[in-house]
Amino acid sequence: MFTGIIEITARISSITPSSSSSGFTLTLDEAHEILVDCHVGDSICVNGACLTVTEFDMGAGWFKVGLAHETLQRTNLGQLQIDDRVNCERAMSSHTRFGGHMVQGHIDSTAKIISIIPDGNSLRFKFEFPPQTNLMPYLVEKGYITIDGASLTLVFVDDSSLTFGIMLISHSQEILTLSKKKVGESVNVEVDILGKYILGGTGRMERLIDNIVEKRMKEKGII
Repeated sequence: MFTGIIEITARISSITPSSSSSGFTLTLDEAHEILVDCHVGDSICVNGACLTVTEFDMGAGWFKVGLAHETLQRTNLGQLQIDDRVNCERAMSSHTRFGGHMVQGHIDSTAKIISIIPDGNSLRFKFEFPPQTNLMPYLVEKGYITIDGASLTLVFVDDSSLTFGIMLISHSQEILTLSKKKVGESVNVEVDILGKYILGGTGRMERLIDNIVEKRMKEKGII
């Protein structure tokens, strides 16, 4: 579990195709700060995706993670190139201040940046989901969303156009990789887990009730 509060931006230093699958191994450096308590098998959120540390060198400041086919399908991590920077956050600890929101590190979809508009010293970003996604019901204005691993607040939601927006304040622009992206580029999106549980649970409950009603009506010969 993560909070969506980015600790560092690490640099992609190498991308190595896996010899046994269609995945890759990423090596990230300039990551000293998040390796002081690292162990092989730990989880680190990289651009919003929960990945497992397979190897690291605290002194040199690098670590490696594997990207499986499922991860490449769900995220924009397959588009990364050498020297690109990514948002990184260690898994939360029991004494962490909860500054963001509950982030699983499980990417739901990518979204495309369709506009970036300056607003004072802030930037307004507008994103569009691909047509096949059905995530709009989980988005609520002033609710949470995770974009490339960062916990951000939705400032508008338009169900009809599958678009949504956030405002990036100047402080966040200095910390997050989002401020370096351009119109047309993609971001990783994880919707609020509370919405998933509430709406998903409601849907399952409705189906359960429908099945029970149908069963009782059949037993009584009504249908």
